[in-house]
Amino acid sequence: MDINTVRGLTTLLLLVAFIGLVVVVYSRRNKSRFDEAAQLPFADEEAHRQSMEQAGRETGADSANKEKQA
Repeated sequence: MDINTVRGLTTLLLLVAFIGLVVVVYSRRNKSRFDEAAQLPFADEEAHRQSMEQAGRETGADSANKEKQA
């Protein structure tokens, strides 16, 4: 077995792996999982917005309590 045979087998193996990856990615069975993963950055944004609103309300309540005590 010479180096060219190894190169040919490596190329064939990588081609089969690429075709397998394409089949898995574009299969309908995985579509819902990939769609859910695509929405994850937006879910983080919504959670961040809610936590910032809650922090703002808590800060506003703290300043109102300080004004009442003064």
